[in-house]
Amino acid sequence: MAKDHLNVLNALDVAKTQWYHFTAIVIAGMGFFTDSYDLFCISLVTKLLGRIYYYEEGSNKPGSLPSNVAAAINGVALCGTLAGQLFFGWLGDKMGRKRVYGITLMLMVICSIASGLSFSKDPKAVVITLCFFRFWLGFGIGGDYPLSATIMSEYANKKTRGAFIAAVFAMQGFGILAGGMVAIIVSSVFSAYYPAPPFSADPVLSTIPQADYVWRIILMFGALPALLTFYSRMKMPETARYTALVANNAKQAAEDMSKVLQVEIVAEPEKIQELEKRRGNDFGLFTTQFFRRHGLHLIGTATTWFLLDIAYYSQNLFQKDIFSAIGWIPPAKTMSALEELFKIARAQTLIALCSTVPGYWFTVALIDRMGRVKIQLMGFFFMTVFMFGLAIPYHHWTLNGNQIFFVVLYSFTFFFANFGPNATTFIVPAEIFPARLRSTCHGISAAAGKAGAIVGAFGFVYAESTIGVRYTLIILGVINFFGMMFTFLVPEPNGKSLEEMSGEAEEETTATTESTLEAGLGVRT
Repeated sequence: MAKDHLNVLNALDVAKTQWYHFTAIVIAGMGFFTDSYDLFCISLVTKLLGRIYYYEEGSNKPGSLPSNVAAAINGVALCGTLAGQLFFGWLGDKMGRKRVYGITLMLMVICSIASGLSFSKDPKAVVITLCFFRFWLGFGIGGDYPLSATIMSEYANKKTRGAFIAAVFAMQGFGILAGGMVAIIVSSVFSAYYPAPPFSADPVLSTIPQADYVWRIILMFGALPALLTFYSRMKMPETARYTALVANNAKQAAEDMSKVLQVEIVAEPEKIQELEKRRGNDFGLFTTQFFRRHGLHLIGTATTWFLLDIAYYSQNLFQKDIFSAIGWIPPAKTMSALEELFKIARAQTLIALCSTVPGYWFTVALIDRMGRVKIQLMGFFFMTVFMFGLAIPYHHWTLNGNQIFFVVLYSFTFFFANFGPNATTFIVPAEIFPARLRSTCHGISAAAGKAGAIVGAFGFVYAESTIGVRYTLIILGVINFFGMMFTFLVPEPNGKSLEEMSGEAEEETTATTESTLEAGLGVRT
């Protein structure tokens, strides 16, 4: 580390792991818990919504959502998330990380509750209301991506920064797990109090009227974890890197971090002023200078996240369809509405417990040893291998007795997504761009990912119905391969400070050297 590096930033880089690191992980991580719960729990209740609102009397099969309605319900929150990532990412660099953080959280709380309050018996009214509030829920969730990643990266020390950011993101796994567990508990309680026959025995009574409350409770529960962390978020100080390097207030940065680190940090306002005056380097996003320094990096982070999310969200949102197709979940006719919800939730929870959650924590444990790029390359490689392993002998996996092996291979794709690019695409954009553009660039990368998620959510519905599951899985395998190729555009931030990665350390060194030279020349004249 250069000796002229700002004291407050140097103190953060070399700080030992202490209580405030874990507090920051929990506060930022609970936002991600809520994010993933809200985005993924909708996939659990779509078949129940079809049974409640789209059953045609006299039909010999349970009601199901029309493909355009299913795509809208699954995809609308993703559209909101994309918009939120761009808007709040930009706002986080303009207003500060902390000030925007509370807005995103309240938006998530209000819209989670409102998502379950579309009281009406008319299918159209329910779907429109649900889609409206889930768009704004997604908008709030979108803001949490760049802000949580940027806050954690700017709070963390240099040695374990990757693990800390990965731990925040790993809460996503617990959110997915919680979504499944809440659905299991709620459906079990309602089934115990209101028993129902399977559809084949009684098409009407198989969907009890009380089922209309089940999906609402599942969606509204997402507000609770976000609400619990609101006070803590408001008490967090602004990050020192934003205060010092963007707001140019070295005194406030030193005061804030002295309290947090519980050490005395000397403010250096003169160094900040000199840096600001000398560097002449506060280039914006849409400049030749930015493109020369960081253009390929931004293309790399955005492209890899885009390609990953096509595959990852397709897998997550449509697990239930794949499980039904291979016979792991019984035919809908043989179950009541709540029994079907229970079995879908149980399958998704099992996948999350055995592969999704462990994958995240393997990343936490190994990212600062292996490095981001190696983990991302490895993850994309194995996702490609396992996708082709599922797709090429697809007919074999559908035969009786073989389904369990399909599920095992399918679980491995989730494991290597999370011990791989799903974590690293979130981490790297928070480490390699300048402080004044960090939140914006993370937001752009994340929005590219959500564009991929939208392609996955809308595209999978039509691909599955037109070319079938097998060829859809082959396409996802090819997409993963391209993700591996584009990873070579991404630099390795492991073991380096944020200022070294972004080029701001060079600016500090240049400014201080020029200042010293001028002072020396002034003495001699």
